[in-house]
Amino acid sequence: MSIVDADNLLKRFGRYLKLERGLSSNTVEGYQCDVEKLIGFIETENLDWRQVTGDDLHRFVCTLQDLGIGPRSQARIISGVKSFFGFLKMEKLIDDDPSELIETPKLGMKLPDVLTVDEIDRMVESFDLSRPEDRRNRAIIETLYGCGLRVSELVGLRISDLYLTDGYIIVEGKGEKRRLVPISQNAIHEINLYLADRQELDIKRGSEDILFLNRRGAKMTRVMVFYIVKRACEQCDIRKKVSPHTLRHTFATHLLEGGANLRAIQQMLGHESITTTEIYTHLDRQFLRQEILQHHPRNQQRPANNGGE
Repeated sequence: MSIVDADNLLKRFGRYLKLERGLSSNTVEGYQCDVEKLIGFIETENLDWRQVTGDDLHRFVCTLQDLGIGPRSQARIISGVKSFFGFLKMEKLIDDDPSELIETPKLGMKLPDVLTVDEIDRMVESFDLSRPEDRRNRAIIETLYGCGLRVSELVGLRISDLYLTDGYIIVEGKGEKRRLVPISQNAIHEINLYLADRQELDIKRGSEDILFLNRRGAKMTRVMVFYIVKRACEQCDIRKKVSPHTLRHTFATHLLEGGANLRAIQQMLGHESITTTEIYTHLDRQFLRQEILQHHPRNQQRPANNGGE
């Protein structure tokens, strides 16, 4: 994008914010400043602003994190970027808004919605198994939920790290740290069905060991997984705000409710600190209270003392 194009777009965006959305001059200036950061990133990456993808925007957000920009500032910048792409789409300068699936950083301890087991089952059953892509997508949902993976861990999962007969996989998490994660029989079943379809693909060089591939035989993107999860929810009429990360939270919550040790959940999620995992204890206080009332020795009914004194 040339300097002239960038300046022209920013001016038009500023007029839109001020005249049509009625924002104050300070807010307009802030939004323009935020979009300038994006434009700088687009120029550095030699991208065409008309063809920016969700993956490009994910990399932009990662760049903000690498620069040490805090979650609140990131949230404000992402808000400005979303407004900018909304403006571009309204002006018919782009056909699709790539910012729709960009999530703002979590502020505070508020957690996303958690799915029920029935809702997970409905998502899995929503796929048409006559279609190879849907057999793959069904395996993706089962693996996300059954192993509690981050979406980046899922798309990077390698066939050589699957030990399905032994019931576990090796996952490469943040900081290239590897961990063992048990895998459910449902996920193993769906992966084995998908592997038969995978053999029919013309696999691209460099993706030979990657488990989940797109139709062209290349590694899937995180944005593709977002769309798969979103479409599954739409097909079975789940109205909650659901992303791949929701399945990870659901995995941890269901483990906790099933009586799993917090340390075990920490290891399976790949959290470095137990304090990160402890947020799940806030999800269902009533359940935890019932567990204490039922199992703690101080709450067990004592036998009647018939001897007297």
